[in-house]
Amino acid sequence: MAAVPTEPSLPPPCELRFDSGRLCLDLVATAHPEERLTSTDRLRAWLVGAGLVPDPAARPACTSAWLASFLELRGHIGQLVRGELAGRPAPAALERVNLLARAAPPAPRAVRAADGSLVRSLHAEPGCPALLAAVARDVVDLLTDPAVRGCLRQCEGDNCPIIYLDTSRGRRRRWCSSEVCGNRERVARHRRRAAALARA
Repeated sequence: MAAVPTEPSLPPPCELRFDSGRLCLDLVATAHPEERLTSTDRLRAWLVGAGLVPDPAARPACTSAWLASFLELRGHIGQLVRGELAGRPAPAALERVNLLARAAPPAPRAVRAADGSLVRSLHAEPGCPALLAAVARDVVDLLTDPAVRGCLRQCEGDNCPIIYLDTSRGRRRRWCSSEVCGNRERVARHRRRAAALARA
């Protein structure tokens, strides 16, 4: 049986992370450690990976204007969230996020899959304002819920700016990802111990 060909325009999933605990924080994370939303294809892949477009076969036809709008929103969300953590209000960013949140987000619907189960779909192909609104509403919900906002954490990894929700038992999560920053810290700790033993 022949393998199903993959679309070359879709970036490898490992290049995009969805482990921050919130849609809006996953968007902010696309700026680290390097720019990950470098094209409209990458933006489409992020929209699918984030669940904003539930059917990968129905990826919206993004334009360069879409990409610019998502990058702008990402900057405002980063300012707002980091401002909350540091006690520094960001009124201009808040005003822009509130404006984008006013649009109606994509309308979901349940449809039958081939196996008979219900799966999430959208009533129509979403436009850029609707998708921006979904992300903007997510950050509004995040920052206006004191319990959830209290779970915001800055990664303790060396030079890692990623912010995530700590929903671990005991609220003891230290890194954005145990496999990424956590592993780097463990390797660095091992090297320090080895160096100390070599000097002894």
